[in-house]
Amino acid sequence: MMVFIYGAPASGKSTLGEKLSKKLSVPFVDLDCEIEKSSDKTIAEIFSSCGEGAFRDMESKKLAEIVSSTEEKIVSLGGGTLLRESNRALCEEKGIVLCIDTPSEEEIARRIFQLPGSRPLGNKAIERAEHYASFKNRIASFFEAGSSLVVVGSEIAQGLICDKNIVCDENVSKLWGNKLGIAPFAEIPPGEVHKTPSTVASLWHAFAKKGLGRKDIVVALGGGVTGDLTGFAAATWMRGIRWINVPTTLLSMVDASTGGKTGCDLPEGKNLAGAFHFPELVVIDTAFLSTLPQKTLADGKAEMIKHALIGGKNLFSFADADVPSAQEIAENLMVKVDIVRKDPFETNSLRMKLNCGHTIGHAIEKLSSYDLSHGDAVAIGCCEEARMAERLSLASEGWAKEVEDAFSSVGLPVSIPSNICKSEIPETVKGDKKRAGDVVSFALPCGWGDVRIVPIDMAKEKIL
Repeated sequence: MMVFIYGAPASGKSTLGEKLSKKLSVPFVDLDCEIEKSSDKTIAEIFSSCGEGAFRDMESKKLAEIVSSTEEKIVSLGGGTLLRESNRALCEEKGIVLCIDTPSEEEIARRIFQLPGSRPLGNKAIERAEHYASFKNRIASFFEAGSSLVVVGSEIAQGLICDKNIVCDENVSKLWGNKLGIAPFAEIPPGEVHKTPSTVASLWHAFAKKGLGRKDIVVALGGGVTGDLTGFAAATWMRGIRWINVPTTLLSMVDASTGGKTGCDLPEGKNLAGAFHFPELVVIDTAFLSTLPQKTLADGKAEMIKHALIGGKNLFSFADADVPSAQEIAENLMVKVDIVRKDPFETNSLRMKLNCGHTIGHAIEKLSSYDLSHGDAVAIGCCEEARMAERLSLASEGWAKEVEDAFSSVGLPVSIPSNICKSEIPETVKGDKKRAGDVVSFALPCGWGDVRIVPIDMAKEKIL
């Protein structure tokens, strides 16, 4: 399938197109560059000597040449290429058009000022706003997280994973397989209970049957369990092959999608076997959220609130019961991305902040035999750890209640369920990966934008 990147002048079409071509290992074509090569003139010179009408004719002719080949490619279009209906029809027939949301006027002006000669028509974003808004496949944001390229938008997944080697969650396959026109070569049963070494082994066998080699790339399509397992299988197949992560739940979009952590659970604890293996590409498509029940959306909001605890209260609207927009997800996710960029392999205490709520959360999740959802566990864990911070005088009085109100506002639990034996929690916490002897490092929320790494001696301190 051909993927056409479109949008206002200076919206980042060429930048994104070139990055995508490298991550997907497919050719990249910049339409404006091809026109300049064939005419031996810059775009500005063509406009100056021939006028816009002649340029549009050249543009249409060159576009027709590019799409005459059926080869898969990424094509960056000019900012006005699809104003001609014939060009738009041609691109939509040959592939999918991904339209980049227009950046702010200030940012557009800054980019145009940097390279004024390359955009002879200047800023046409406002004048063409209705035209750009008519494209349904939209990219809200793109950025790099470690070695991963992250693309956030709506209805963008199909164009970026079609004809790839796809491992899919069984439920996602039933809901989205036909809509996306995909045929997964392996499917994973849903749920944390299947996040086991035996499932990883089943993926290795599927990789072998598929004939995947070291130059191949595999796609994980599903929630956090699917991403963790597929990423781990990719990390260990032939000592490492590339992979693409396409999270389909809000929880996996804002949490597991970008950290590079892959792995599986053991009877002794959660995520004890694993590897750092960053995906080449992360495709966050909010269209998947349309089929999620409110409870599953709330699980994702637990991680969004956790990011607000780390990055600042303004990163989440606690009264908002709606599905977050692509831009809201991108902004919230940047809390994690900024930390991962600075500490990709958790070599210092910075990345440990992302474990806010997870030390106790993982313990109660395990004690529930994973009947408790990860989002519920994180919410309860954050509340319990906020209570710890208040008891240790690291947070002001009333802080724990404020944290409880944030989680309860989106329908999340704030206290340990009665069917979980509290006396077993401290011993279970000792199985945490951040333990040194009896000392466990907690990432305690002490205020909005104030998460601190606090070593707790489990032999001396009561954590509940």
